[in-house]
Amino acid sequence: MTVCAVEPPSTSGVVRVPEAGCVITADGSYAARLAPAGDCWFAERWTLDGPEPYAVPLPGNQPEEPGTGVQPMGDGRVLVHRPSAERHLFSLLYPTGPGTGELPLGAVECPEPGSRLVLLPPAPGGARAYALVSGPRSSSVWLVAGGVFGPERLAEVPGRCSGGVWLDGTGRLLALDRELGGRTKTVVLDLERAVVSPLLQIADDSDDRLLLADPDSGLLLISSDAPSPGQERLGWGVLGSTLPVRFPECLRLPDCVVTPFAIQPGQVLMPENCAVGLRVDGAFGTWVGTWRPAERRVRHLPAPEGWLAGAGVWTPEGVLRLPYATRTTPCGVSHLSAARGDAGAAEPGRTGETAEVGRTGGAEEVGSTGAAEEVGSTAGMAEPGSTARAVEPGLAGASVAARTAAPPGGRPPAPMETRVPVTSAPRPTVPPATRTAGPAPARPVPLQQAPLGRLVTN
Repeated sequence: MTVCAVEPPSTSGVVRVPEAGCVITADGSYAARLAPAGDCWFAERWTLDGPEPYAVPLPGNQPEEPGTGVQPMGDGRVLVHRPSAERHLFSLLYPTGPGTGELPLGAVECPEPGSRLVLLPPAPGGARAYALVSGPRSSSVWLVAGGVFGPERLAEVPGRCSGGVWLDGTGRLLALDRELGGRTKTVVLDLERAVVSPLLQIADDSDDRLLLADPDSGLLLISSDAPSPGQERLGWGVLGSTLPVRFPECLRLPDCVVTPFAIQPGQVLMPENCAVGLRVDGAFGTWVGTWRPAERRVRHLPAPEGWLAGAGVWTPEGVLRLPYATRTTPCGVSHLSAARGDAGAAEPGRTGETAEVGRTGGAEEVGSTGAAEEVGSTAGMAEPGSTARAVEPGLAGASVAARTAAPPGGRPPAPMETRVPVTSAPRPTVPPATRTAGPAPARPVPLQQAPLGRLVTN
């Protein structure tokens, strides 16, 4: 998964949504970017699902501005977003023999001062594309490609929204980070019924954001300052699970900004085995990290030369594909293999080979050697429309405490992870996924019966 919205960098170790050098479709078949041509810019489509990657330049009638947004569609066309004062113009570019064809789609007006329009990440299936218009008081989601009559406003959400993560494989459930009342919480928007429900609310006074999600396993990558007030931390949870949200210590890298950008797909019912690609920005530059929830360390790998930083996609077999462009190789893909327990870098264009070694093990239970911290909170990752209740007895109202088993003659080991209790609720009934005329009923989005299916964790 690659995202294309931009947020200011965080100084506390987590980036909201990274700006990628290119955008990749949800299935990894195509990519698109703005390519330089002297002092000009033009759209370029990459084909990634063949034996070798190759690029097709798509110069339009005039050079593109540096702020132009591009996004690949599932059929090989490229959506172009051209901002112009209060109007945002959309078109589809496609190759036509030696030239470039262009299909104008229409425009979205943003007259309200302080409003901002960004393309949302590529939707599953690749047939549609969406944009988010964020205003001071409300935000709206637009269908900008794939509709019948041009751009269409689908829903309006109170509050200023950012981010954008797809929770299912059909493009129906969209998670947004909503700022309302001075706090940021993640909500989920059902595009079929235009209904908004809460998704992630760890504590009343915390800022909680969803960074990435994998529909196959339900693995969620989360940013929150609940375990460490005033400092954001990177954690993980499982959609539909009653286990706590966990914040591993290994993801806290001093003086570095850690940004997850891709999750390994195809790990059904095994979220702890999903490999996660991390972009790490530090004093020595930018490099790649790989991590699995079942392991307690991050593997640091050199990024390929010319990496379009923040862009990449996992294969179900556990190979991380990173697009790069250099003067000698204007279109290339480097492969990094992340076998469980080890990872290694490969030469550009070749799959990295690593030795399979023993796993380092899963998360230790509270009270065991190498203990974890518990955060006394009665809120966590809630189902939409639910009432918060603690699912682990004894944690409600408890103080922060680290239960450690000290080694002989030494100090207790540092906590390996922090856990925040997760809330749950009775499972609601799923209505038919049909569009209705008039106001949508205020019913919760049934995430546990969404196309993700029932999820199990160890």
